Amino acid sequence: MNSASPLDLPHARADFPFLQVEVNGRRVAYLDNGASTQKPRAVIERMAGFSAREYANVHRGIHLLSERATAAYEAARERAAEFLGAPQPECIVFTRGTTEGINLVANAWGEANVRAGDTILLTEMEHHSNLVPWIELARRKGARVKYAPVTELGAALDLEAARRLIAARPRLFAFAHVSNTLGVISPAAELCALARELGVTTLIDGAQSAGHLPVNVSEIDCDFFACSAHKMCGPTGIGLLYGRHALLEAMPPWQYGGEMVERVEYTGATFRPPPARFEAGTPAIIEAAGLHAALDYVESVGLPAVAAHCERLGELTAEALRAIEGVRVFGPPGHRAGLVTFHVESVHAHDLAFFANDLGVAMRAGHHCAQPLMRKLGAPSSCRMSFYLYNTDAELARGVEAVREAIDFFSRS
Repeated sequence: MNSASPLDLPHARADFPFLQVEVNGRRVAYLDNGASTQKPRAVIERMAGFSAREYANVHRGIHLLSERATAAYEAARERAAEFLGAPQPECIVFTRGTTEGINLVANAWGEANVRAGDTILLTEMEHHSNLVPWIELARRKGARVKYAPVTELGAALDLEAARRLIAARPRLFAFAHVSNTLGVISPAAELCALARELGVTTLIDGAQSAGHLPVNVSEIDCDFFACSAHKMCGPTGIGLLYGRHALLEAMPPWQYGGEMVERVEYTGATFRPPPARFEAGTPAIIEAAGLHAALDYVESVGLPAVAAHCERLGELTAEALRAIEGVRVFGPPGHRAGLVTFHVESVHAHDLAFFANDLGVAMRAGHHCAQPLMRKLGAPSSCRMSFYLYNTDAELARGVEAVREAIDFFSRS
């Protein structure tokens, strides 16, 4: 493996004020990017400037400020479509994040299309956000949920089993582009091509892929793709749902209120075309401006370089942790995304993460919103280090050393 980073790390790190934060007199090694990334100065300043000088409600006013705010809001949609490779801006629905995007599809497309006896196909490595909405939809509709399995230690999605299950023509196949626990990168285009041949609708959970590796929904040829701004340098409270426009046009609204209506009578209402139909109420206007700035920033760094950098850190971390006695590392042996989940036999995950915090290392502990998968792997609780474009080899080494020190400390306690 090439030991050099493809990124200009000193330049990239200088863009992030948070990286100057200290804990116990040491700069924080922020290794919890799978949960949320930090924001560059460009995003912080754009949101502050928009709030101070440009803010007004969108779509409703004919005064100049409202028109400017509307233009900025819709420019963010156009930028998002370009970023994801969508054929037109009208394919992009603003949501609160990946979770809401998936729930929107489950409650709008799912309620209209899933029937009793249908199968919804997922994988065993899904985040609860791409698991519970489908379980609940299946329960309401009298459908069933099946799962494409993962291999031992979650090294990969069992592609042969997945192909057989897709060949059985489920109503929907929903899967994570990148597993938030295993770092497995699914062959999304291959899986969607097979599903399309058989008339199976596809949804991709892109929370861990968008902004971390190049994504083009037109090339992947999926029906739906959901992601969150806060996992790619943007603000919380806003996300993107890509939908094939013909599917969006056929879907009923999920939420009702202002903005999404065309005409309202005391006896009923008609609704605007997509995407407005799915954006009831006042939207996240300031956050849309921040999202636009975040997409610009990430692309200026270069997504191929970001992907290579994070993959490299993930593989180096997995290799270093496997060398420690009593540590089990989950996920693929190579070609993984920039995150590593591991279980230490002698130390509870929460104790380890608390110990690491005292050393200025921020890592995640728990079940990572993937309880069924972690139970299958025999580790209901585990730790995770996850990397992004600003992380360094030195921070990686601090994370690994924190694990070693925790094992030594608790073995003597």
